[in-house]
Amino acid sequence: MLKQKTIVRDISWLSFNSRVLQEAADETVPLRERIRFLGIFSNNLDEFFRVRVATLKRMISVGSKGNMHLEVSPGMILQDIQVKVIEQQKEFDRIWNEILRELKKQKIFLVNERQLTRQQKKFIITYFNDEIRSNIVPLMIESIQAFPILNDKSIYLACKLSKKDYSIPQRFALVSVPSRRLSRFIILPSRQNEKHIILLEDVIRFCLPFIFSFFGYDVFSAHLIKVTRDAEIDIDNDVATSLMEKIEKGIKNRKKGKPVRFSFDKEIDASLLTYLVKRLELSEKDNLIPGGRIHNFKDFIDFPESVFQQKSARKKPFVHPDLRNVNSVSEIVLQKDVLLSFPYHSYDSVTDLLREAAIDPEVTSIKITCYRLAPRSKIINAITNAVRNGKQVTAVIELRARFDEEANLEWKKELEEAGAKVLIGVPNMKVHCKLCLIKKVSKDRTILYGFVSTGNLNERTATIYADHCLLTANKSIMADVNRIFHYLEQPKARARFLRACKTLLVSPVNMRRQLIQLISKEIRSAKAKKPAAITLKINSLSDELLIEKLTEAARAGVEIRMVVRGIFCMLTENKKYKHPVQAISIVDEYLEHARVMIFHNDGDEKVFISSADWMVRNIDHRIEVACPVFNKDIRQELKDILQIQLSDNIKARKLDNQLENNYINPRNTKKIRSQVETYNYLYRKVNS
Repeated sequence: MLKQKTIVRDISWLSFNSRVLQEAADETVPLRERIRFLGIFSNNLDEFFRVRVATLKRMISVGSKGNMHLEVSPGMILQDIQVKVIEQQKEFDRIWNEILRELKKQKIFLVNERQLTRQQKKFIITYFNDEIRSNIVPLMIESIQAFPILNDKSIYLACKLSKKDYSIPQRFALVSVPSRRLSRFIILPSRQNEKHIILLEDVIRFCLPFIFSFFGYDVFSAHLIKVTRDAEIDIDNDVATSLMEKIEKGIKNRKKGKPVRFSFDKEIDASLLTYLVKRLELSEKDNLIPGGRIHNFKDFIDFPESVFQQKSARKKPFVHPDLRNVNSVSEIVLQKDVLLSFPYHSYDSVTDLLREAAIDPEVTSIKITCYRLAPRSKIINAITNAVRNGKQVTAVIELRARFDEEANLEWKKELEEAGAKVLIGVPNMKVHCKLCLIKKVSKDRTILYGFVSTGNLNERTATIYADHCLLTANKSIMADVNRIFHYLEQPKARARFLRACKTLLVSPVNMRRQLIQLISKEIRSAKAKKPAAITLKINSLSDELLIEKLTEAARAGVEIRMVVRGIFCMLTENKKYKHPVQAISIVDEYLEHARVMIFHNDGDEKVFISSADWMVRNIDHRIEVACPVFNKDIRQELKDILQIQLSDNIKARKLDNQLENNYINPRNTKKIRSQVETYNYLYRKVNS
């Protein structure tokens, strides 16, 4: 364990991913969900290496200048990462073997190429010829002078070809597994009451003799390998090149990024492994990770549900009680604020609001920020319909939303072709706030309404991400939202619009200052022996200045309670704290994504929802918003939900200095699983 004043961000993140692994290990979690958590763990780890490990390696390459803001050297952090990742991989393999045993009990068998029946072999050969053969191009790598660039989202079968009688020299080959074009899972003909599944790569393994038949080999071995590359996009300073062109160039260059991890089946032939490491110009410092037979486990997020007798028990979202059986969502929002809490409330209310605005003759314009959209976005469909109905539509598309850059370029083109005005953000800053502004002119009176959200405008992820969205026509809130859009639309007059915001906390102009002032007020109250409390729900806490301020507050006697899903760098255990800092992380069926802040404020409580985590990037280098909640009932609802989460003793883990991820045990009290209780709490309001 590295010693420092705060917990190293990257080590804290690995601790979060361990919590995901805990869900996969939990025998009370349905088997299909346990497999999904292994897939999530794997996908998380891929992104971690592509971004964070790549960043640490860049720091090393630039020398001491790259270490200025770290208490611990990047080299030491990388060493610790290597140790922890290998430990996690061992635990991953143990859990997967346990799950395979449980699958067998349910008569679900994941078979390989050596376990096929005669009927299944016939099926496989036909399937290979009909579906797979045209999608693969074997590479005889020893005869290629420039080693091929291996895509970091792909897996490859590294093959060794030989002859039993040694009459011809052995050769090495690579076959890319086309899992992005074909399903990774092929359901085989099976005996009654049984389900047999084979992986795409195992079909290819079985058919290696057909693929390489003309070479004369009769002995084949094949093991999966995977390269993870630096995913950061370098945006050069060529002012003559548009941001769009730079992003397009960056996406292409990402495919050629430096390898930051090489994963391989530990059973791979030693001579083939040595050859690959040499040709890829890797070393032991390049995170060589031995693993099991399967790689790119992220595909298992989509493990076929049809093979399970027990189907998902996930409860369906329901319409918010204020919006049930109403003719118009917009009419309700113009009368009162409505807080939608996903995935419990239906996301249809958001798209309905936009659809209504698209056809309302009194609506003149719609402005919206888009960060990560659903593949077939109902949001885009609604606002393009608004354009067709003569509305002025302005969409802010953040081209630098990591790993969504390519999709966002396509959305930009589609919106522009429809006639919408598309803005591509602010130089050197991501637009991460989630805002919508609808302008309506009724009887010569201009009315502004819309929403402020903690999560992406994405109806697909809204079914699994826990977020809040405030539908409002509050004049002071919408006036500030209007100012933010003016800022985004007028490059030459940007700063003055943000500085003019009076109600919203806005990054990067005033959020840090306002948060410090709010914490400082709690400190003064505590020192004056008055009630003082801070309750936070955020995804990540790593900003050192804000951690320092929270530490000062804890020492002064401010009661601090926190729900933090991911990165958490604050040391919660300190003898100088007058009250124990309560910090938990909840990992469960839904991804906790909402940000909520509550300050006691000398009895005049301040409650905010926000798009911003407490990280330097969010506070200083992005356009973010924290929105005050004025409606008394909604404030109470947010407080109630937070209290339910802070009472969780099923899926909550204590965030301590040792990163042990210990569950908070019920201890003879009522068992509380917060996501279930939150659903019940909100659903009761439907009939109240």
